[in-house]
Amino acid sequence: MFSSFERLKRKTTSKDLNRSDYLQALVTEFQETQDNSAKEQVLANLANFAYDPINYQYLRDLRVIDLFIDCIDIDEDVNGSIVEYGIGGLCNLAPEPENRQLILDHPASIENAIRCLSSSVEETVLSAITLLMQLVIPDSRSRIVTTAVVECMQNFATMQNARYRNLAIIFLEDYCSAEERALATQGTSGQYLYIPVPKK
Repeated sequence: MFSSFERLKRKTTSKDLNRSDYLQALVTEFQETQDNSAKEQVLANLANFAYDPINYQYLRDLRVIDLFIDCIDIDEDVNGSIVEYGIGGLCNLAPEPENRQLILDHPASIENAIRCLSSSVEETVLSAITLLMQLVIPDSRSRIVTTAVVECMQNFATMQNARYRNLAIIFLEDYCSAEERALATQGTSGQYLYIPVPKK
């Protein structure tokens, strides 16, 4: 649930005055450290901070949205945790309209999020599905609700994993027309990008 700006101001204390500096230090550490475990910890912290509306403006100023999008563009085999925390951070930010627009304005955001649907990490897949739903607005719908994505969701909807299945059903029922679902069911192989689902 989002708070009003006045409520957020009342919630902010004098200790929050250094919040910007602290977040800047986290971003700098992530960019400069060569230690992968340190990178993971810093990114997990940034993703957690992305959950709180008080931090939104700080994170926008620090271009953390771009950082998260870059993180979901790496090879999961190299560091799956970085991808997981990156997509989780975007998922935390996307419900707010200004954040959502910044995500959509990034040329690689949707493509990278769709790629995460094939992750072997369950939390990454769940965050990817949730993020794609959050990003569907009239201007972006045609980029997200593609035949490939609809077919992928249909595959998830038949899986034993209830978390995948339930989110996929919501996507299909709330964001896809009957015609789009039927087209994906036809399996016009070769005419669109196939998205493999995890073997779970």
